[in-house]
Amino acid sequence: MSEREKKLAMLDELRRNIIDNNICSNLAEQATQLVMGEGNVDAAIVLIGEAPGKKEDERGVPFVGAAGKFLNEMLLRAGMERNDVYITNIVKYRPPKNRDPSPEEKAAFLPYLLEQLRIIQPSIVITLGRHSMEYFLPNARISDVHGQVIQTEFQGQAMTVVPLYHPAAALYNGSMRQVLIDDFVHIAMILEKQG
Repeated sequence: MSEREKKLAMLDELRRNIIDNNICSNLAEQATQLVMGEGNVDAAIVLIGEAPGKKEDERGVPFVGAAGKFLNEMLLRAGMERNDVYITNIVKYRPPKNRDPSPEEKAAFLPYLLEQLRIIQPSIVITLGRHSMEYFLPNARISDVHGQVIQTEFQGQAMTVVPLYHPAAALYNGSMRQVLIDDFVHIAMILEKQG
C-alpha cells in the first residue's frame, strides 16, 4: 500500500468515526451528508473553512458554491488548482440556514480536524475566515493578521498558519476581492521560496 493509499484509508476511517460517534447529531439529522474534505492528500497546503453551505451539503464537497468559485479563481491566480491543495471545514455538517457554527459544534469537530491535519501533514494551514482562524490564533483579529505567515504551536503540533478572509467576504464586499487575491498570491510566492 502506497503512502497516499494509507492516507486515504486513514481519512476514510476518520470519516466513519465521525458518523459512528454521532458527532453533532443535531446537525447530522438535518444535513444531507457529511462533508469531509476534498483534494490532494499529499498537499503542502490545507485550506480550512467554517462549515458546509447548501451546495456543499448537496454535493458532499467543500467550497462548491459562489465562494468556492472565487476560491478557485484565487488558486488559479496564485498558479495553483484545487487538486494541488486539500480543502476542508472545521464543522463537517451544514448548520441549519447556513448559520455560524456554535462554539460547541466547533469543539466537537476539533479533534477530527486535527487528525485530518496529522494525516495530511501540510506545510501551511490556510484558515478561511475568523471561525477557523480563532482555533489556531485565538487572540488574533483577522483584520490585523490576514495574509501573514505565522508560526504557532497548536495542541502540541508546530504549525505554519496563514489567516485569510473567507472568500464569501468578497461576494458581499467588492473591495475585499483584491485583498484576498493579493494575500493568496503572496502565499504562493512564499511557497516557491521554500522550494
